[in-house]
Amino acid sequence: MKFAVFFVMFFLFLICFTTAQTLIQDSCKKAAAKDPLFKYDFCVKSLETDPHSKAATNLKGLLIASTKNTESNTINVGTEIRTILMDKKASHGIEIPLRDCIKLYTDGKDYLNQALKNVKSSDYRSASVHLSAALDAPTTCETGFKETIHKKSPVAKENKALFQKILIPLAFSNMI
Repeated sequence: MKFAVFFVMFFLFLICFTTAQTLIQDSCKKAAAKDPLFKYDFCVKSLETDPHSKAATNLKGLLIASTKNTESNTINVGTEIRTILMDKKASHGIEIPLRDCIKLYTDGKDYLNQALKNVKSSDYRSASVHLSAALDAPTTCETGFKETIHKKSPVAKENKALFQKILIPLAFSNMI
């Protein structure tokens, strides 16, 4: 009897895991087919390492999880920029573009938070607008550095990754 219960539980777990993995891969594949900037491998890796994404049972759940994940990542990059700013030696000569990036990331976090509210109320059009606005933060931060001091920002790698992270819920919101 115990073996039968264990077997059923294991089988149900396996089905849920496979369903989540298929949902992630299928959703990323559809999104990549529609946008040449969208990176399938980045999408799959990003979502498969997120427990909330793995628990999603439909595209809306995946959209909510990926938006939350992106918002968290936005906060982390903003914190990293603040840390650089506090180090006077590291931030010497780049204070102005760093402060601009902090403002951009603060706005980006607010846009992502609003997008999350839009998704939860099934207002996908508004969610797409707010996600598009959030997409400006990493690109505008980099542009600010290139235009003012003709260098990459100290968070160039993070900006590139965040751009890809924001593309995920943006693509999903346009698929619903």
